[in-house]
Amino acid sequence: MLFKISLSNIRKSVKDYAVYFFTLIIGVAIFYVFNAIETQTAFLNVSEDQREIIKFLTTAISAVSVFVAIVLGLLIVYASRFLMKRRNKEFALYMMLGMSKWKISAILVCETVIIGISSLFVGLLIGIGLSQVMSAVVANLFKADMNDYKFTVSASAILKTIIYFSIMYVVVILRSGVVIGKCRLITLMQSGRRSEKITMKNPWLCVIVFLISAAVLGYAYYTVGWNQMDLGTKKLLIAIIMGAVSTFFIFWSAAGMLLRVIMSVKGLYHRGLNSFTFRQLSSKVNTTVASMTVICLMLFLTICTLSSAFAIRNSMNKQVEDFFPVDFYGEAERQDSDDQPMYTDIDDYYREQGLSLEDDLKEYHKFHIYTDPEFTLFTFIGDKMDQLKEDYASIGHMEDYRNEIIKLSDYNSLMKLYGYKTLELNDDEYAICATFSGFVSIYDMLLESKPAINVFGNELMPHSEKTIYSFVRPSMQPMNGGVFIIPDSAADESGAGTNIVVGNYNGSDKEIIAETETRVRDGWKKVIGDHVNDGTDSGTRTYMETKIEAANDAIGLGALVTFLGLYIGFIFLVSCGAILALKELSESSDSAPRYTMLRKLGVEEKEITKSVFLQTGIFFLLPLLLACLHSYFGLKMGRFMLEMIVSGSLVKPIFFTAGVVVLIYGGYFLLTFLGSKAITREQK
Repeated sequence: MLFKISLSNIRKSVKDYAVYFFTLIIGVAIFYVFNAIETQTAFLNVSEDQREIIKFLTTAISAVSVFVAIVLGLLIVYASRFLMKRRNKEFALYMMLGMSKWKISAILVCETVIIGISSLFVGLLIGIGLSQVMSAVVANLFKADMNDYKFTVSASAILKTIIYFSIMYVVVILRSGVVIGKCRLITLMQSGRRSEKITMKNPWLCVIVFLISAAVLGYAYYTVGWNQMDLGTKKLLIAIIMGAVSTFFIFWSAAGMLLRVIMSVKGLYHRGLNSFTFRQLSSKVNTTVASMTVICLMLFLTICTLSSAFAIRNSMNKQVEDFFPVDFYGEAERQDSDDQPMYTDIDDYYREQGLSLEDDLKEYHKFHIYTDPEFTLFTFIGDKMDQLKEDYASIGHMEDYRNEIIKLSDYNSLMKLYGYKTLELNDDEYAICATFSGFVSIYDMLLESKPAINVFGNELMPHSEKTIYSFVRPSMQPMNGGVFIIPDSAADESGAGTNIVVGNYNGSDKEIIAETETRVRDGWKKVIGDHVNDGTDSGTRTYMETKIEAANDAIGLGALVTFLGLYIGFIFLVSCGAILALKELSESSDSAPRYTMLRKLGVEEKEITKSVFLQTGIFFLLPLLLACLHSYFGLKMGRFMLEMIVSGSLVKPIFFTAGVVVLIYGGYFLLTFLGSKAITREQK
């Protein structure tokens, strides 16, 4: 009997359960897809290093899944609260007919079990389908072939999904039982007459609070958008707190100002049902300030997370090709008692072991980085120091930094090896190459005044007023902070320090390159490791990296940020959409008698539908607009913090993020509009 009542209730309340069911299905599907990655990628033909990356990725996803489960659990509990509120009169009727509270609780248990099993079944089916697409995404990310692809279902992911969501449903059942146990008949019967308390705000106070909040938010924007070089952890935290608090007060003040502003525009306010529409909207915003704030901040995090994740993923792969154009890079540096570079020769280290690095390199170049104790960053900056310290406070800590110098012949040999443009200098000229954007802008500013430099007793003038965008050391990122290029005749061999060798392996076959890679790694470890650790030269610093290592690191970081960004971003979007949808549906339920009154007054149905559409649209749009504004400056700050990782345009990642937001957030808007329209017609 109770089971039949539960089925009947679900059939009658399909429109109420639509958002709830939609949320559960999406949650289950997303949860399964990301937890099935390890199983879905088992068939991929990847290297051992990449297989380790995939294992690390799945471990990270498993850890994040706990956080995701908590978020979804809170969301499901919140959604069940709305559904119970909608059914207060129904519960009151059951109690008037003599049904005990435990039987009402049993009905709710049955409904939760039915919806839970249904959502798990449908969500898992969708998740299994989407996980096959995820296999192709992972294969593309790791540049692996899918010749051995086969349709795969992850039993472990299914089991984990069932366990996590079963725990959530049990929590919902227990909470529902507690709520029903505390209910009183009179409270349930009068629930439709009660509404949330609305505090009328003084319009002038709202204006003052709005202006102050906007000013504080503007200062926070300036701090993270234009004053980044002087931004430490403490200042960043303060800016974040200022942004969050001002967001709350902007919504608080806007709720009090919205109706007043619309009322002042007589032509707009008195047109059609606008007076009713905006009074309804003002009431909704007024009672959901805290929710609006949380949703706005979650949308902000979602937009920044998704955009940054895909920007990093796209940039990392491209940057390995652009900034690591050779197969091998190694350097060694000895330091004196003052931690200053001394002459180093990698060939000597290899000869000591009876080996030669040249045997495995078909083309290579060895060179030294030079330094002059009298030529430091401060001597180059000169009288522009005070100006730079105002914009870049951190530069004041680099007083003793010796500028790195390279001979023109070495630079041109490197450019030929890298496939970039060579340089011509007169005997009395110098140039600067850099790729790190912060230093590029500093050098460009300094070069405008054509400063002369004195290197090894030679006075040199700038070859150009612009920094050359190039690098000396191969790297995954554009992190060349500046190297001075001087004529060979101006170099003093006493200033030779760090020894660097770069080159390409013999052969082009994939297997031969892999064998050479292993041999070169082992050889470097033996030669350099033995030399540094034999106790005779403890002041030697060495570093070695290969293009294969750089590519794997890029793939690993790209995969990590992409999947975690998508995982968290999707869940946050679902949460934002569901909370707003449930709030709007709850308000529509409370306002249903008002729409009945409008019909009795002769208002046409299309006008009522238009009013519902406007209310729902603006209600969803308000937090999204402010979140987009936050995101502009957040991405500006993120771009600065990640400029060694991210290069190129953010346009494509932003468009992708916009598409995801429109798909999920827009889907909730559509469901909410249709649900609200159905609710307003109940008493027609």
